[in-house]
Amino acid sequence: MAETERHVRLFRNGRNQALRIPREFELPGDEAILRKEGDRLIVEPVRKGGLLALLATLEPIEEAFPEFDEGLPPLDDVAV
Repeated sequence: MAETERHVRLFRNGRNQALRIPREFELPGDEAILRKEGDRLIVEPVRKGGLLALLATLEPIEEAFPEFDEGLPPLDDVAV
């Protein structure tokens, strides 16, 4: 069973406080999100991908969209 807690030493890196993340707690990638909840620091990996990342890679659509309401009666003529 993997350890879920480990004591680590804090150190200074320039003007920042830092800590070494032990191998068993290593995060994927090269970015993380750090947030504070009370006196706890939470470190989470940045999840790459998702719909917005996919959409950002697509080329813009050059063709015009068709008129989808063509042939429908005007809204004033619709009975409710």
